Amino acid sequence: MLNTVVSRFGTFGIGIVLARVLGPESFGTFAVALVALLAVLSFNELGVSLAIVRWRGDPALIASTVNTISVAGSTAFFAAAFLLAPAFTRAMGDPEATGVVRLLILSVVINGAAATPAALLQRHFRERTRMAIDQTNVWVGAAISVALALLGAGAMSLAVGRLTGSLISAVMFVRASPLPYRFALDRTRVGGLLRFGLPLAGTSLIVFLVGYADQLTAGAVLGTSALAFYVMAFNLSGWPVSLFSQPLRRVAPAAFATLQDDPVHLRAALLAIVGVLAAVTVPLVAFLAAAAVPLVDLVYGAAWVPAAAALSWLVASAVCRVFYELAYDYLVVLGLSGTVFWIQASSLLALAPALLLGARFGGIAGLAAAQAAVSALVLLPLYLWRLRLTGVRLLGILSCTWQPMLTGGAAWLSGTALVGADLPPLVSLALGGVVSAALSAALLLRRRDTLRMLHAIGRPDVPRPDVKESRS
Repeated sequence: MLNTVVSRFGTFGIGIVLARVLGPESFGTFAVALVALLAVLSFNELGVSLAIVRWRGDPALIASTVNTISVAGSTAFFAAAFLLAPAFTRAMGDPEATGVVRLLILSVVINGAAATPAALLQRHFRERTRMAIDQTNVWVGAAISVALALLGAGAMSLAVGRLTGSLISAVMFVRASPLPYRFALDRTRVGGLLRFGLPLAGTSLIVFLVGYADQLTAGAVLGTSALAFYVMAFNLSGWPVSLFSQPLRRVAPAAFATLQDDPVHLRAALLAIVGVLAAVTVPLVAFLAAAAVPLVDLVYGAAWVPAAAALSWLVASAVCRVFYELAYDYLVVLGLSGTVFWIQASSLLALAPALLLGARFGGIAGLAAAQAAVSALVLLPLYLWRLRLTGVRLLGILSCTWQPMLTGGAAWLSGTALVGADLPPLVSLALGGVVSAALSAALLLRRRDTLRMLHAIGRPDVPRPDVKESRS
């Protein structure tokens, strides 16, 4: 948790500096490159690294083979992305971003090389080590980016900083790996690993398209500057969500894997995490939606105020994303990666036309509204339906979330009232933030037993608590 808090505050502050120094145009160029990077990262190691986390036996039996598949796949995808970069940047309306894309895309190879060591640390719950590595990545990359931006390097400053941080963190992952870093190809394991990983890789690509089709549409339909405003709103909407959900999602697959032979406790763990996530995220994002305009103006400056039009809608999409990504982790641990693929693919059929219509008729606000609508009305119900088929009681999910939802309504009303009051923007935002944080804290106090249960997951020295499942 501390790792994510420090990282998010660090990147948030750095993002403010870079946004004010670079402005929407240069930031939009970097956003084009970042979308390209995230697209390839979604499937670059062919999904096999997650097998390290889920493997029932000794991971040493597959680690070297996973290394080989990851690096080979990442290198091949890097080469393809390098060649396709000019066509991609033309389609996004910013051909000058080609150089930035090609430099940043080197991170794909680095990510593939570090995938197995990172998965091993996740499997062994080595969060302190992860914190040291992640903080090095964030702060080294940020220092380089800020220095180059101040020297006038523009969007290239962000690419160089991110690439350098990724390289250093990859070296640290390899050195910290619980197993020696080796290459081998056990032909008896390759088929099983690919059967496990390829559906995940395909699903991850679809997940990327579902999560970033709005940014692709913003660049292709509305232009680079609109993309910059949209990305800024997207990043801000996800800040309080990822602050709390990221540490839980980092350990969730490993925690679920330890319980995969105990269905009752596995379902109880899922519901526990859902309840905690709802408690800490819903009130905060509800306040963000109410305070979008003064928040953007105060934090990023008047030049970025157009981003507020998308922020109010994107916070709703961010909350939905937290819950269906958690469902994704749960279903993967159950071996249902193929099912997850079809859920994501089905939602993409609804998303693509909705985004195009939203962008053409409503600009970035219409784009964000379309994304939120598909997340809430298509993706989330599909995941809930599939969870129901695995034995997760829908009434149990409702019992975990109804109080946070009501509290979120109270946070939105208080935020609206404070923003509309005759108060300095900083004062109204501070008061609204305190109210939202207090509401979240009150919800968490009511879930102390749930937090103790989550703390016990994966610790053999702590007995599993008795659980009772809700009935639908």
